[in-house]
Amino acid sequence: MKYEPVIGLEVHAQIHTRSKMFCSCPVVEDTGDLPPNTYVCPVCTAMPGVLPVINRRAVEMTILTGLALNCEINPITVFSRKNYFYPDLPKGYQISQYDLPLCADGYLEIETENGTRRIGITRAHLEEDAGKLYHVDGVSLVDFNRAGVPLIEIVSQPDMCSVEEVRAYATKLHSILVYLGVNSGDMEKGVMRFEANVSVRPVGSNVLNPRHEIKNLNSFRALTRSVA
Repeated sequence: MKYEPVIGLEVHAQIHTRSKMFCSCPVVEDTGDLPPNTYVCPVCTAMPGVLPVINRRAVEMTILTGLALNCEINPITVFSRKNYFYPDLPKGYQISQYDLPLCADGYLEIETENGTRRIGITRAHLEEDAGKLYHVDGVSLVDFNRAGVPLIEIVSQPDMCSVEEVRAYATKLHSILVYLGVNSGDMEKGVMRFEANVSVRPVGSNVLNPRHEIKNLNSFRALTRSVA
C-alpha cells in the first residue's frame, strides 16, 4: 500500500507597523541588537490596571491580506484570550482570534509540475507576539521588546501533499505579503515563522489521520526539510 503526506501550514507573519498591537511602543524588527526591555510599557508588560487600544493599521493590513487571499472579510470580529503559561508571555495569555477571525474561507493558487493547485485558506487573523527567552550560563532571561508586536496568522487547509507544494505555497505567500507591504520579508530577523501540520494516509483516501505539529521553522529550508 502506498502512502502520501497530508500537510497544512500555519504562517505567523509580523505586520510592518510603526507601533505594537495594543500600545504605542515602537516596533523594531531586529531586537537582538537592542538593550533588553527598552521598547516596553505597562500595556505590553501587562501591568495591573492598563487597557489595550487596538492598532488600526494592523487591522487594515490584515484585511488587505485577506482580500489578496480571496477570503471573506467578517464585518464583526472578536478577540479572545488564548491561555497558556510561558515566561515570555507577561499576561499569562495571548490576545488572539478564534471564533470570528477577520478573514476566513479563502484560497491561494500555486504552480507545480502537475499544473495549478488551489490551496484552501481556513483563516487569517490578528494576534500579538510574545517576548524572547535567552538562556545564558544556566539561567533564563526574558526580553519583552518583541512582546505585543502585531502578527497575522494565516492557516491553510491540509491540501498539500508534497515538499514541492509546500515550498510553492510558502514562497508565494511570502511574496504577496512583501508586495502588499504587510511584511518586510527579512527571514533572518524572524519576521515570518512557519508551523507544519503533517499526517499520512493511503493514496486516494480522504481520511485525515492524527497529525504532528512541527513548530518554530523560520526559513524556507527548515520548512521543506521538516516535511521531506
